[in-house]
Amino acid sequence: MNVFSIVALLLLGISPALAHVGHGATESFAAGIMHPLGGLDHVAVMVAVGLWAALNGGRALWIWPCAFVGVMLIGGALGMAGIAVPFVEPAILASVVALGLMVALAVDMPVSLGALVVSGFALFHGHAHGSEVAENIGGVEYMAGFALATATLHLTGIGFAQLMTRSHMCPVIRTAGGLCVFAGAMMIGATLA
Repeated sequence: MNVFSIVALLLLGISPALAHVGHGATESFAAGIMHPLGGLDHVAVMVAVGLWAALNGGRALWIWPCAFVGVMLIGGALGMAGIAVPFVEPAILASVVALGLMVALAVDMPVSLGALVVSGFALFHGHAHGSEVAENIGGVEYMAGFALATATLHLTGIGFAQLMTRSHMCPVIRTAGGLCVFAGAMMIGATLA
C-alpha cells in the first residue's frame, strides 16, 4: 500500500471536529487528548503546521508549533471566560485551506511572519474549544490534554516531513498540503450546502 492510499484511508475515517459547545466530554485530560484526534479540521491543521515548519526549517521548526500551542491556550482561556471572538468556525475552516496551501506551495516565510500566521489561526482553534468547557479544574485539564495532542500532531507533521526529505520524497510533503486544501474545501462546501 502506498503513502497516498494510507492518507486517503485516514481521511475517510476522520469526521469534522464539531468545535461547538456541547459536543463530547470536555472535563478531563483524556477527553482533551482525544478531541483533536477525531476531527479532520484539527488533524489537518495541526499536521500542516508541522509540515510547514519542517519545510521552512531552522527556528521555524520549533517557533511555529510553540506559537500555535501558546496562542491556542490563550484562545482557550478567552473561550472559557466567555469572551466572544467573531467568525470562529469560518476561521477554523479557512485555516485548513490556508495552511494546506502554505505546505502545498512550500511558502518560504520569515519566521516572525509565519508565527503570526499560525498564531492567528491558533486563537480561533483555542477559542472554539475553550468555549466548550466550564471555567473549572476539569476545563483546565481538558485544555492541557488538547495542548498535548496538538503538540503531538505538530511533531507528527515535522517527523513525516523529515522522513520524506531523507527518503528524497519531498513532493509527498507538498501533496499532503494539497490534501489539506482539498479537505478544507470539502468542509467549506459542506457548510455552505
